[in-house]
Amino acid sequence: MSLPLRITFEGEDYSYTILTKKIDKDTTEIKISLDGEELTITRNASGEWDVLERTISDAPDLIKSIARNVALRYRLK
Repeated sequence: MSLPLRITFEGEDYSYTILTKKIDKDTTEIKISLDGEELTITRNASGEWDVLERTISDAPDLIKSIARNVALRYRLK
């Protein structure tokens, strides 16, 4: 398990942990833990990263920001 990563979104700090062990440029699916909830980030047909498990209570912009942050961190396209 990796160390928690932080992101500031709309003035609030959030912590998440990347659960996937090996991430490289060929990775198409990444598992993260956000607020004790396990989410799967995947690359869609247009090449954008998004989360599979989406509920009404989720903040979609926050989750997209986390997905973008992970993609930038690991230099994924």
